[in-house]
Amino acid sequence: MTNTASREININGVKIGGNNSVCLIAGPCVIESERHTVSIAKSLSDIAKRLNVPFIFKASYDKANRTSINAFRGPGIDKGLKILKKVKDKVGCPVLSDIHKEEDIKKVKGVLDVIQIPAFLCRQTDIVVGCAATMKPINIKKGQFMAPWDMKHVIDKARSTGNEDIMVTERGTSFGYNNLVVDMRSIVEMKKFGAPIVFDATHSVQLPGGLKDCSGGDRRYVTHLANAAAAIGIDALFLEVHETPDSAKCDAANSIFLDDLEGILDKIIRINDIVKNA
Repeated sequence: MTNTASREININGVKIGGNNSVCLIAGPCVIESERHTVSIAKSLSDIAKRLNVPFIFKASYDKANRTSINAFRGPGIDKGLKILKKVKDKVGCPVLSDIHKEEDIKKVKGVLDVIQIPAFLCRQTDIVVGCAATMKPINIKKGQFMAPWDMKHVIDKARSTGNEDIMVTERGTSFGYNNLVVDMRSIVEMKKFGAPIVFDATHSVQLPGGLKDCSGGDRRYVTHLANAAAAIGIDALFLEVHETPDSAKCDAANSIFLDDLEGILDKIIRINDIVKNA
């Protein structure tokens, strides 16, 4: 297969796609507090700078798709956006978060550098078009129920607005009950659309609803899947990272340890550079 470069997107100086090195999109699943969010963003930024890796911070202000009504959802849009703005100001990196309602678009476009459309909402035309119409970079997660070739229609919806700064994320496919698998052919198929491809290595090892009242996961497989995706030639790696994952308020089982990130990322960079320079 010929390695065809994707479109390059410039996100406040962070370049994703084209022949650029793999970008890191990382952070905790959800905003837990202002102090924690700014602190971990600074740690992630420092690691990225040491390895000369482009970096975008991610965290959700509201996890509207939790398993249980009692699950922690985050601080909400108003407080969450203020915290993400502090990350931008204090750490100096672009920020990404996901929306769940069409009416949130007007609020987030003034703060977020990348608007993310969650996997479960990737077929919601009004949300896709509304986000793209902001002309901000958009990251669309492929639904767990979607064939990779069907994502072309989702990308076409976004591009119908004139916005070409569209990224697509692979995050696993539903396989029976409470399980996800990653078909690496999905990345190959979606590369044909010309949009930068992101691989979400931590959500790909999630076990949705696997702990009955919350999702489980198995972080042991994160590195293996990330290495495989890098060998195909992804443009960005999406990771949920926490200092103490087992105490994280969301997606604890599939988040990786902050202390492990540098070693994981160093190998990813080397694999990805070989592929892109081949």
